[in-house]
Amino acid sequence: MRRRVIYLVIGVAVLSVGWYLFRPELLFINKTVDEELPGAATSRSVAGTDAAVVSSGSFQGLAHETKGVAAIHRLPDGKRILRLTEFETSNGPDVRVYLVAAPDAKDDETVKRAGFIDLGSMKGNRGNQNYALPPDTNLSKYQSVSIWCRRFGVNFGAASLAPQQPKGGQQGAPG
Repeated sequence: MRRRVIYLVIGVAVLSVGWYLFRPELLFINKTVDEELPGAATSRSVAGTDAAVVSSGSFQGLAHETKGVAAIHRLPDGKRILRLTEFETSNGPDVRVYLVAAPDAKDDETVKRAGFIDLGSMKGNRGNQNYALPPDTNLSKYQSVSIWCRRFGVNFGAASLAPQQPKGGQQGAPG
C-alpha cells in the first residue's frame, strides 16, 4: 500500500511538471489581438505626417504554420515599432517576438548564432499587434523577425524585412 502511494505522488509530480513545461492546453486556445497603429488617428488629420513603413516582409512558417506581414513603422514622433498584421501562428509556452541580426531567420541555429533583440512576449497568436523598438536599434543589422518559443528553443516562423521605397521615390537610410 505504501509503495502505491509513493508511485501515485511521483506520478502526480511528473504530470504536473510535464503540464507546466509543455502547456498542452495552449494548443487549443487562440488569443486574438487587434491593436491600432499608434498615432494613426491623429497622424491622418495632418497632411504628410502618416507613419512611414521603413521595411516589411511576409512570414514563412518554420516549426509551426505562421503567416502575416511584419513591418517596421516610423511614427510621426520618430519612434519605431514592429507591427504584425493579419498575423497567425500556433500558441505555445513562452513565445517571444525577436528582431534578428540576420537577413533571414530561416532556422533555429541562425537565430541563436546571429543574435537578436527580444521585443517581448507574443501578445496573441492571431491578429494585429505592435512592439516598440529600442531607440538605438540598427535596422541595417537587424533585418528579420522571428516568432520564437523560448522554452523549447524553436523558431515558429520568420519574416525577412526588406527596405521600402519612401513616397516620392527617394531611398532613405533604414537606420
